[in-house]
Amino acid sequence: MRHSKRSIAGLAVVALLAAACGGESTTTTQAPATTPDTQAATTAAPTTTAPPATTTTAMMMEEEMLPGEGVNVVMARANWSTGYFQAELVRQLMQMLGYEVSDPAELELGPALAYLAMAQGDADFWVNSWYPGHRSWLEAEMPDESKVGDHITPIGELMIAGGLQGLLITKSFAEEYGINTLDDLNSNPDALAAYDADDPDPGNGIADIYGCPESWTCDDILESQIAFSGWENIRQVLAGYDAMFAEAAQKANAGEPMIAYTWTPSSYITQLRPGDNVVWVGVEEVIDDSNPLGREGGADWDQRPGTAAIGPESCPDAAERGTCQLGWVAADVIATARNDFLAENPAAAKLLEVVELNVVDVSLQIVEQDNGADIGGLVTGWIADNQDQVDAWIAEALAAA
Repeated sequence: MRHSKRSIAGLAVVALLAAACGGESTTTTQAPATTPDTQAATTAAPTTTAPPATTTTAMMMEEEMLPGEGVNVVMARANWSTGYFQAELVRQLMQMLGYEVSDPAELELGPALAYLAMAQGDADFWVNSWYPGHRSWLEAEMPDESKVGDHITPIGELMIAGGLQGLLITKSFAEEYGINTLDDLNSNPDALAAYDADDPDPGNGIADIYGCPESWTCDDILESQIAFSGWENIRQVLAGYDAMFAEAAQKANAGEPMIAYTWTPSSYITQLRPGDNVVWVGVEEVIDDSNPLGREGGADWDQRPGTAAIGPESCPDAAERGTCQLGWVAADVIATARNDFLAENPAAAKLLEVVELNVVDVSLQIVEQDNGADIGGLVTGWIADNQDQVDAWIAEALAAA
């Protein structure tokens, strides 16, 4: 059933991601930099054990003592569900090296706490960093006046430019009022009135858009972009993301005006479908490092060039500009780990360095996850389907021990 389900989901997601990205890869542009400090995840991944070693891996394991034997590792994961699969995958790979790795579901954090936890030694690593957006958290001060970033290091290329993100607008509304950018909406009284009539806070004279939960970092970036652009008639709503998204999707499907933030890899893009019920909405000027709100670390929210290779069917702004100016950098989704953990565990460090994932493949797993599949089982199945690659990663990690 897993393979049958994957083949069906695969056709849908590959087509949707192709539409979202105009059939091309994104250029360097940020993330769900993302989540409330201590917001609990809506679903928890079950604890799983490492899959049985396969022939190649087993042969390597029989020849020498595993580098992780006797080493207990505390792993954290993000409190947004689109990061669960990657976390469980790396956990199982670490277990293949002999490490005793905690269930990341037991330490689920937003970025405000995750980087602090690693810097303080309460967690060894996670694989859910979104850079450059998350770099602002590395500037936070510790009690000894050192910076968080002095104690931890970004590592690897898990999904470089894998975090495409931006704002989606109901397609029929955008076409009716000629809204290609948020600047168009901010300066169009008729469009504002039509939008405000049924937005999250109707009748207040402001276009309320579905943004990000507080402290996901993308909420700060969007607030800064609003201030930077001088959008006096637009503000974002901060609430639980899934509840906001469900409301936004319902409106888009009904042809009602809405604007919502989302990202990939995720299954959200299968509900708000660029070129179908929504399109990407652009910005006239991409926020720079001027930090218009004066926030700590705000200079790191620079999103230039803020463009993506998305065609005009999915991003009308691209028809005139030649590229879709989303106003967001496509984030590098990678690992971050404690410096002493990396120094003391070269095999683990090498593993974090060499594992690379395809954003479409991860999106397929997220679709299955959202359909109720067990995350541990998804990872075990993925490893079996990609055994040659997994063996190569493990071999590189063992060689570095």
